[in-house]
Amino acid sequence: MDPDRIPPSFPAPSFRGNQEAALARLRDAFAAGNDVVLVRAPTGSGKSLLARAVAGAARTVEEAEPAQPTGAYYTTPQVSQLDDVAADDLLSDLNVIRGKSNYDCILPGEEDTPVDRAPCARERGYDCSVKHRCPYYSDRAIASNRHVAAMTLAYFMQTAGSEVFRKRDVVVVDEAHGLAEWAEMYATIDLNPRTVPVWDDLRVPDVHDAEAGPVERTARFADQLASVCERAKDELLEKAELTPEEAARRDRLQELRSELGWFVDDYRDRESATTWVVDQPDGAGGPLTVKPLDPEKYLRHTVWDRGEKFALLSATILNKAAFCRSVGLDPDRVALVDVPHTFPVEHRPLYDVTRGKMTYDERDETLPKVARLCLRLMARHPDEKGLIHAHSYAIAEELATRFDEFGVGARVRTHDRANRDAELESWKASSEPELFVSVKMEEALDLRGDRCRWQVVCKAPYLNTNDSRVATRLEDGQWAWYHRAALRTVIQACGRVVRAPDDHGHTYLADSSLLDLFDRARSDTPSWFRDQIDRMTTPDLPAFDPGAAMAGMDADPGPSGRRGRRGGANGRTGSGGRSRAGGSPPSGGAGRSTAGSGSAGSTSSAGASESGRSVEEADGDGDDPFADHPLSDVWGDG
Repeated sequence: MDPDRIPPSFPAPSFRGNQEAALARLRDAFAAGNDVVLVRAPTGSGKSLLARAVAGAARTVEEAEPAQPTGAYYTTPQVSQLDDVAADDLLSDLNVIRGKSNYDCILPGEEDTPVDRAPCARERGYDCSVKHRCPYYSDRAIASNRHVAAMTLAYFMQTAGSEVFRKRDVVVVDEAHGLAEWAEMYATIDLNPRTVPVWDDLRVPDVHDAEAGPVERTARFADQLASVCERAKDELLEKAELTPEEAARRDRLQELRSELGWFVDDYRDRESATTWVVDQPDGAGGPLTVKPLDPEKYLRHTVWDRGEKFALLSATILNKAAFCRSVGLDPDRVALVDVPHTFPVEHRPLYDVTRGKMTYDERDETLPKVARLCLRLMARHPDEKGLIHAHSYAIAEELATRFDEFGVGARVRTHDRANRDAELESWKASSEPELFVSVKMEEALDLRGDRCRWQVVCKAPYLNTNDSRVATRLEDGQWAWYHRAALRTVIQACGRVVRAPDDHGHTYLADSSLLDLFDRARSDTPSWFRDQIDRMTTPDLPAFDPGAAMAGMDADPGPSGRRGRRGGANGRTGSGGRSRAGGSPPSGGAGRSTAGSGSAGSTSSAGASESGRSVEEADGDGDDPFADHPLSDVWGDG
């Protein structure tokens, strides 16, 4: 890397805000010999442009010695962020590659077949006559040979060990704040009838009913399961041609075999820093979920071994030392570049409209008050679009039902897991002042200008203590981590509606636990967000009046009343089908299934603790084991 090339590699014709100063600090941080630079840049800083400038400083082929890596990777966990990059003319030289399932075969009669199920994936020795024109292989060839290859973090991790996407000089990770959590989720192994093709051939033990301990008993079972998968896969490989369903089964068996091998090897590695936990809520014969804590070795293989220099960008890397510990980095070899906020604080106000606690035990009393509050806010913003961060589908469903009862359903749009993207795009395109009741849209959502002028944060987004990873950490006294995780989500949510210095948007806080969170996490709060908290006021609101709430609506929504569909449908898809090189660590996909992230019988550590929090205050929603996970509803394999 040549740090001096960072400023001139900035792709925009001019600078805005603090971009020029940020580029100079980035240059100096790398020039000082740091291997990793964290860039804490708030919303509107143009992080993708800064990322491109860093990538532009990567070693070129002409500069490199034969054994030296060249070029750069740009990667982000968010599919929507990659879509934005692909559509940005200033970033046109970031060559985007996505997973095979995102491309359709071009052979006659196969036009609706994803490339990962095309004849080349189904037939042994298949020689495709149009492979040179295949959209997937064409994009892959271009990305692998150009200076900057752009991909989702899922695809980036999947290609660890690939001969096509080898080590490069520079790796840039955008929206990097959740890197540890994403790695944990990618490395999670769900074993249930839907994710294990040979499930009916197994005798699944009660792993908690064993003297050896649940993880050791699971490791032994994993060895047995891996052998069954290997035999089943070999039977398929003996066939000259497979159906699409058989190809999916083959790929899933290979993927599962790799996942299990990685878990067993890491668990039995005495030097590994990873702690493994196991959930089996239904006991013998029931699904198993195997989950890592702080998967340092996994990240080393899938991320840190993929480059020589790294830039990690986010608005919410709240604590440098804690972040470095969570992803296996030495803080002494990591620099932090802070980019100040340039949006006037008065354009991004917070309002205290709290109506009580939205914990699971107290929600029945508080939620009706929040629903009435939202109607009064609709009256306060009769001509402006609004967004509710409902936190879970259970809360979203209850709010939508009450809005129907109030007679304001025609102004409300909802979504479920299956139609979230379609409903989001319809809402963004609507000219009506609709209120969108959303779930897990705190990140990677650009609601600039009149797309949205006000939003409500319904619940403090504490992680679910029924998740064994959360419970284990709290038992270890990691309350600061717990509060940082919730604060990070709140800050991300607050950034959705103010996207430029001349933009403005109102954020209303409905859960009194949010105020407690701000006090507990104050030392980890960025100064620019502390300014928002310190300026927080309680507004005067209109009276509860359904007619006033509907005053700005003109269009007839049709006979169905409320726009969109109710949440709560089970739309999450499985992980089957993505193959890996045999023997390499798993690189994503295991975490896509819904089984068993939490256990009804898990012991919450939120009772007697140094923090003084009660179980009720710390508890999650309890309606969906994945409800509080950062991957919920934003998964994408590229």
